[in-house]
Amino acid sequence: MNHALLTFGDCLLLLDRYFLTVPVLEKLKTLNSSGIRYYCIDLLWGQKLYQELRFVLVEMDGIQSILAGTSLALEPLSVIRLYSYQFRIECTFRELKQQVGAFCYHFWSKHMPKLSYYQKKDEPSHLERVENEKSRRKVLETVRAIEMHMALSCIAMGILQSVSIRFAGEFHPGQIRYQRTPSRGRMSEAAVMHYLRKHFFRLLGKQPELCITQIIQEQQDGSGTYWGSRAS
Repeated sequence: MNHALLTFGDCLLLLDRYFLTVPVLEKLKTLNSSGIRYYCIDLLWGQKLYQELRFVLVEMDGIQSILAGTSLALEPLSVIRLYSYQFRIECTFRELKQQVGAFCYHFWSKHMPKLSYYQKKDEPSHLERVENEKSRRKVLETVRAIEMHMALSCIAMGILQSVSIRFAGEFHPGQIRYQRTPSRGRMSEAAVMHYLRKHFFRLLGKQPELCITQIIQEQQDGSGTYWGSRAS
């Protein structure tokens, strides 16, 4: 126990007292290439209804961490790799929310059933109670609008990230917009959006053979009379 406390410090407080009695904590495996020391063990976890979890104890560059997962089939290195994606996923959600506006939708319908926080488990769900055919169709259309909005937002995010990776090093982010935290030459999604807002139509004019350019030109009103002039 003393050796375990010396090795992992206060982070062992995340687990219960039985974890400290595991004698194999002293046998951390060492990776030759990356210098990561880790140990994997499956233990029961929870209160009353115990569930078997896979714990991976990791030490890298003097920092100790305890990772846990519900899948007992994952290799320890896979657990470490999946946890390393957490920061990227959180940053992507932040950009989806703040830049693309993926979660700013307001699709609703009066046919959507009202939710009840006091619903019992044996009662049918709110959507199952919608029996009118028109109401069911309107509910499905609302759900589809939300799903399409999210899908298009993810596509837009992918395009922004692809443009940022494709032109990494060719543009300095500071030349496009002010950045409080300078990057290493790769533009953020916000910087790419700022640049495209200013130069999108100019870039399309230089590439008339593009499909998107042709679609926009076909949809343009060539009559010369616009809604603003008719309103006056």
